[in-house]
Amino acid sequence: MEKREVWLSAEQRSKLKQYVRSGEHSAMLIRRAKVILALDRTEKKDHLRIGRICEGNDISRQALNDIRKDFFACARIEDFLTRKKRETPPVPRKITGEVEARVIALACSAAPEGRARWTIRLLCERSVELGYIDSIAPSAMHGLLKKRSISLT
Repeated sequence: MEKREVWLSAEQRSKLKQYVRSGEHSAMLIRRAKVILALDRTEKKDHLRIGRICEGNDISRQALNDIRKDFFACARIEDFLTRKKRETPPVPRKITGEVEARVIALACSAAPEGRARWTIRLLCERSVELGYIDSIAPSAMHGLLKKRSISLT
C-alpha cells in the first residue's frame, strides 16, 4: 500500500473535531473521523505510530489503510463522513409488480370449487401452481394483500 500522508486544512480539522464531539453520528463514522485526525501530519513534529492508532481506535491495520484510502478517494470531507447508499438491495425482491397484479387478480376471482372463499395458504399454493412465483410464505402473501387493502372475508 502506498504510504500517503494526511495533511488537513484548518477547516477540515475543525469539521472533523466538531463531528467527533457532536456525538450525533454512528460510532463507525466517528471512528473514521478520529482515525483521520490521528493520521493528520499538520503542525506535528512527530506522528503517532500506525500500531498505536489502531490500538487506540480498536481497528486493524487493514481497516486503517481502508479508511485512509477512502479519505483520499473523496473530494470533500462531507462525502467521507457519510455512508454510501446501496444501489441494489442485498436480496432482490421476489414479489415484483407483475406477480402482485397476478396474485391480486387471483384473490379477486371466484373461490375454487368446494371452497367458500380464498385463504392465505390457498392463495400461496395456487400462485406457486400457476407459476407466478417459485415460493411464497403466508406472511408475505398477507403483507401483499394488506398493502393493497384486499380482504379475503
